[in-house]
Amino acid sequence: MDDLIHIAVVGCGYWGPNLVRNFNALPGTRLRMLCDRSKERLDHFRAMYPQAEMRTDVDTAVEDPSIHAVAIATPVHTHYKLAKASLLAGKHTFIEKPMASSVKECEELVQIASDQGLTLMVGHTFLYSPAIRKIKEIVDAGNIGKLLYMSARRLNLGLFQKDINVVWDLAPHDISIIQFITGEAPVAVNCQGGCNVRRGIEDVSNLTLYFAGGEVATIHSSWLDPKKVRDMAIVGARKMIHYDDIEPNQKIKIYDQRVEAPPHYDTFAEFQYSYHYGDMHAPHLVQEEPLKVECAHFLDCIRTGKTPLTDGRQGLDVVRVLDAASRSLKQGGARIDVVPSSRRRARPRKSRKS
Repeated sequence: MDDLIHIAVVGCGYWGPNLVRNFNALPGTRLRMLCDRSKERLDHFRAMYPQAEMRTDVDTAVEDPSIHAVAIATPVHTHYKLAKASLLAGKHTFIEKPMASSVKECEELVQIASDQGLTLMVGHTFLYSPAIRKIKEIVDAGNIGKLLYMSARRLNLGLFQKDINVVWDLAPHDISIIQFITGEAPVAVNCQGGCNVRRGIEDVSNLTLYFAGGEVATIHSSWLDPKKVRDMAIVGARKMIHYDDIEPNQKIKIYDQRVEAPPHYDTFAEFQYSYHYGDMHAPHLVQEEPLKVECAHFLDCIRTGKTPLTDGRQGLDVVRVLDAASRSLKQGGARIDVVPSSRRRARPRKSRKS
């Protein structure tokens, strides 16, 4: 056997081609197989990747002993079945977000990966972007003071999904970012939304996350807005950060602004807020495609045996929030506790490709 990691990509629709492109370009790997139900899609890829086998039968990738890893980019309701088969066949497994359709499914996949000593990674791509990594660095250094609240907006016209609502489609990005920056999962959520185009599938939503320390984060998601928006505010006691993923250059802007209440006052007339307006600073970011970094990280974890940044437990934490949000939607926006995740570490494993 050579030293290359042989990989199969399952699902060549909307996002799969991006995984195919990156895995094919990375050193130390060989794109061995592409799987998709559409023969027409596979015919399209055959000319671009002649070295890869094209299969309409997913079982081929799972059963092939020469394949070390499988990347899954299929509809959410198929994630669990495909990932379970891949892991039980001894394949390191990469799953696009969200990890699976339920908490129970995610917990089972995490356990199987641990028992098998395999790498299980979830595609929360934004955690590999230079902008989000820089924001995390700034917040952890205490440069904006105590974190007070965060707000995120992810809006556009479409793409409408048939099997999941807008919360499960768009909010995983912002949930993963918020949990990464805060370093913790929320203790409770509430969520409200509306079904404007298709009955029973929310296309707009407002999700609020509550944290143990009193911090609050809000996420507005929509498939039904006239303008594409991908931004976030991170507000601290001393400074504020605005992150705009659509901005080509200055994605992060740090504002030296804050509001202060007087420490002592005897009457309401003496109570006056103090507003501080300082300079704006846009830190330099080294531009690098987050998905390329993510794919390279998956391969490195397979080789070294280290735990991925976005491992199965992190993917499980996101689905716990999505599950609570779904229950809140059904109860008209009621506050729902998020079941805490077990933080037991998976037992150490040796690096292996198959």
